[in-house]
Amino acid sequence: MAEQKEYKFNTKIPCVYMRGGTSKAVFFRDEDLPQDPEARDRVILSAFGSPDRRQIDGMGGANTSTSKVAIISKSTRPGIDVDYDFGQVDFLAPIVGKTMNCGNISSAVGPYAVDEGLVEAVEPITEVHIFNKNTQKEIIAQVPVKDGRFMSEGDFAIDGVPGTAAKVTLKFVEPQGASSGKLLPTGHPKDTIEIDGKVYEYSFVDAANPVIFVHPEDFGVKGTEIPSEFNALPDCKEICRKLEIIRGTGAVLLGYAKDLEDARINSQTLPKIGFVTKAVDYTAGSGREIKAEDINLVGRLFSVNMKMIDAYMGTGAICTITAANTKGTIVNEIVSENLGTDRIPLLRIGHPWGVMIAKADLKEDGSEGIQCGYLDRTARRIMEGYVYVRE
Repeated sequence: MAEQKEYKFNTKIPCVYMRGGTSKAVFFRDEDLPQDPEARDRVILSAFGSPDRRQIDGMGGANTSTSKVAIISKSTRPGIDVDYDFGQVDFLAPIVGKTMNCGNISSAVGPYAVDEGLVEAVEPITEVHIFNKNTQKEIIAQVPVKDGRFMSEGDFAIDGVPGTAAKVTLKFVEPQGASSGKLLPTGHPKDTIEIDGKVYEYSFVDAANPVIFVHPEDFGVKGTEIPSEFNALPDCKEICRKLEIIRGTGAVLLGYAKDLEDARINSQTLPKIGFVTKAVDYTAGSGREIKAEDINLVGRLFSVNMKMIDAYMGTGAICTITAANTKGTIVNEIVSENLGTDRIPLLRIGHPWGVMIAKADLKEDGSEGIQCGYLDRTARRIMEGYVYVRE
């Protein structure tokens, strides 16, 4: 059994390296890792080369989009094929964040399950029912299959990934309350907080992952900046300090931290925070010109250590379309003005690398939030073999 294994210097562990959407992760089978949580974290950190800013001695890619782990097991839950545990591996601290899910990596779970024989492969589409243990939510993946394997090649493209591949559709079932059990953790569509004598408005929405949405203009920025432009701003550190105060306040409310300092150190993964502003023209990091008429709003999300990410989080997109369908939130006000309606079944989000589209089944009774959220992503198996971990 896994709990009887010893993990010493140069212990080799089976793994698969996969891209899911605009992220990459090392995939492990649950039975190949220690069952003791602390021992498991040590093995994962060693596999990734963390903590180290460059992650030079491991599999990590030295940024939040490429320092992720997925742990998969065949499920015993009724109607579920596989259980999926996600971890955000910090490269500055010895922490494997487990409170959140990653929507992009979720798109690789179904293909992994097919190729590993954890589900019966059915052509042309295999529907894989996934239980995400982090959020206690179900995700249904529609996986293209040919000759009993995931068919990764196709003509579907997503911004932030070169070339084309087969489309994997994800259905997030009843995504509200993934962390707090409530759509609006504060009980209000908008709240305010005073920092250094100035009042900032924010909307705290919990769907797929909890996200705090703020106005970039309140912080003296346009909201169309790509990460390199934002990082070069003279007052970048000061802006991030204020964003972290708001984000940390949300972490305390969710029970992830006892105070702001504890949130800054020990609860970097959740909640997320991001800028949202009205649709305008801007230039993406790829050099592509994004036109206002091709999007419904501009969004920028921040990840661990308050770093603006290069694309847009999948769970963040589900949370954003949920917020768009929740009357009175900052997102709802921006999008409903753009579209002229409070019912938003499709949302086009302008992000630093292009456009992400999120779709939703709206509630038939007209109540706030959504019934299910949908993302179209791509995935690819990059490498399979063993990773060697240190004692």
